[in-house]
Amino acid sequence: MAQIAIVGAGAVGGYVGARLALSGHSVTLIGRDALVQAVTANGMRLDMDGQTLRAPIATATTNPAAVAGCDWVLIAVKSGDTETAARAIAPHLTPDTAVLSLQNGISNLPTLSRILPRPALPALVYVAVSQIAPGHVQHKGGGRIVVGAGPGAKAAVHLFTDAGIEADLSDQAETALWTKLTINCALNAVSALTGQPYGKIIAQPGAEVTLRAITAECQAVAQASGITLPADIADQALALTRSMPDQLSSTAQDLAAGKPTEIAFINGEIARRGAALGIRTSLNLALATLVALRES
Repeated sequence: MAQIAIVGAGAVGGYVGARLALSGHSVTLIGRDALVQAVTANGMRLDMDGQTLRAPIATATTNPAAVAGCDWVLIAVKSGDTETAARAIAPHLTPDTAVLSLQNGISNLPTLSRILPRPALPALVYVAVSQIAPGHVQHKGGGRIVVGAGPGAKAAVHLFTDAGIEADLSDQAETALWTKLTINCALNAVSALTGQPYGKIIAQPGAEVTLRAITAECQAVAQASGITLPADIADQALALTRSMPDQLSSTAQDLAAGKPTEIAFINGEIARRGAALGIRTSLNLALATLVALRES
């Protein structure tokens, strides 16, 4: 049995934490007061396969010092909170503690590795999941995790597979992060601004051309950054609209719930990097700006 701390138990962190706890590991959830109160009262609830499972969480707390003594620390906070979370937990980690980032975006890993006493591993989570309420998440599909190569990566793959989560090891994690970022750039903001699921978006005349243009900007920025994205990256984004037609993006869910979004680290990331590289990213800049306006 491993001692595991999840820092930021929202939709993804709650899902992974629940799966690990249900498989017999000792899981500590570190989050806001609402999460702690909900889990203390009702446990961590996971709607999956037509039933509501209650995961036996060992501890739910707001105290980042709870990572002390854990074998694994999984970071699942929003990108805007990464540096704050890293500085809060850093004094309580030992050099033997393995740290994984379950986050979207390409800037989290460098931030974590700069602040923490050991490099963090990327763990890309491919899952459709939403937070119904603090301490209550709903699984809608998927659940595969890709762990980037590095010390402890093989053990991390075993940790997830033993919990019934499909997991793989990859030496192309940076490319995978850029690929996921590009797909998020194509879909997240459009879904958020329109309030529409992916299937409704792609059914709109002109949507496919627009999504392809967004991904083309991302490809240009990636290429200039030394990353070669898959040639069919636009097709991958379009395929997601057909395989998950009822899914609202995480950005859309955040806006609907009145929560801060990660748009600055999605389309905004591409816009910033494009500006620094002298690459025009008008669509990504416009989407980031419009979502930020809606958020404010």
